[in-house]
Amino acid sequence: MSHPSSRADATRTAWKSVLATHHEDRGAPVSADYWSDKDTWSRDRIRAVQDEKIAAVAPFLYENSAFYRRRFDRLGVAPTDLDSVETMLANWPVVTKHEMMEDATAHPPYGTYTTCGTAEWGDRGWMLFSSSGSTGVPRVFRYTHFDRQYWEQANARALYSGGLRKGDSGLPMTGFGPHVFAWGVQYTLARMGLPVIPGGGMDGPARAALIERFKPTTLICTPSYLLYLGRTMQDMGQDPARTSVRWLVTGGEPFSGVEGTLARIQDLWGAKSLEFYGCTEASPHCGGYSCPEYQEGDTPFIHLMEDIQVWETVDPDTLTPVPDGARGLTVCTNLNSESSAQLRFLVGDYTRLSRAPCACGRNHVKAMGCLTGRSDDLINLRGIKFFPVQIEEAVRAIAGTGDEFQIRLSTRDDGLDVMTVVVEHTDAGVADAVTREIRSRCEVRCTVAVVAPDTLPKTEMKARRVFDQRGQRCCPTP
Repeated sequence: MSHPSSRADATRTAWKSVLATHHEDRGAPVSADYWSDKDTWSRDRIRAVQDEKIAAVAPFLYENSAFYRRRFDRLGVAPTDLDSVETMLANWPVVTKHEMMEDATAHPPYGTYTTCGTAEWGDRGWMLFSSSGSTGVPRVFRYTHFDRQYWEQANARALYSGGLRKGDSGLPMTGFGPHVFAWGVQYTLARMGLPVIPGGGMDGPARAALIERFKPTTLICTPSYLLYLGRTMQDMGQDPARTSVRWLVTGGEPFSGVEGTLARIQDLWGAKSLEFYGCTEASPHCGGYSCPEYQEGDTPFIHLMEDIQVWETVDPDTLTPVPDGARGLTVCTNLNSESSAQLRFLVGDYTRLSRAPCACGRNHVKAMGCLTGRSDDLINLRGIKFFPVQIEEAVRAIAGTGDEFQIRLSTRDDGLDVMTVVVEHTDAGVADAVTREIRSRCEVRCTVAVVAPDTLPKTEMKARRVFDQRGQRCCPTP
């Protein structure tokens, strides 16, 4: 009988061998339109590669992750039972963030849900990232340099699909600490041979000066920071739409699927936005990305990279699959990592999937309407459920409102939970109009407070817009 460590090593070698079989180490595109010809693979070929990878990753997870081994044993499922997308869907229930949080609490500091252990971290460790979700215990993920190389190729396919070419240059505007999105783009631009102008550790005026002086073509940041920086430049007497910027690479927050926000950003900058969708848990390279057609129809969409990940949508209550075209929560099976392969992980963003052909020639599934917020962010106020993006759409619908807003939830002295939405505007009289827009979208009564423009804080990180102090008999000070 083989020793457990021997089985772990053998399954790791087998898994990495399968990954290597399908990996491209390229620093240039295969054609004028595609970084990789994988983008145009047939549906049958995509499914064959997914099946091959699932058959190799299931035993790898069983032998190298105590979290997965316990789950296999508890479910009475053998790794060999999962040898295709079909058998995985039939035998493996969705993995939730709550399960991972429990594991992280029971096994600090790293948990046991990844396959980067002490030996791998010491031998080829690259970087540690922490989940940035809005609820629960942060989940920590260690990634290796093996993973980084795979990130670079996935991200290059995404950025090239969005339009970046030789001659473009990038200005990342993040502090780089927890910004897994920005780190991935940074390394990818280097792999693509595109120059980078560092923009970390600066305020808005300093970054505006970088744009004016060095003329980058590409900005990398969150959508909310793009709005803030653009307004800062206007206050300085500059017009963002007349700068060198042609591409807006954004991540960390939903925006393309939020009515009014996409147009506001692109009108401000006179540039085209590129959606960059992923999550820390499932090897946070780009899983969802823009193509030349993503804004051409009535509904914006992004592609999901299926040769490296299996994407599906599930019912938010039962976590069972919903058919294409139906609204559901995103679930990702990550098949592109040594450190954080995942089977049916509930990412939890709402979208609708379509496998209809795309005019761009890419055959990978499309997320229609892009992504519109995570189920974790659902607000339940007096039995009425809605998402912050619905409030955002209401605010955007009123001309002249500022780019930032806040949702403050509190409990009155009589025990009633209430909501105050704070918006920026020069005219306090718009409160009634915003109130009507919110009521029409969410069917909830609330108070709207109007403050002067540039009152609410801005950030280069994910914007914090919900302040829930219910049960504390007060409304928080941001």
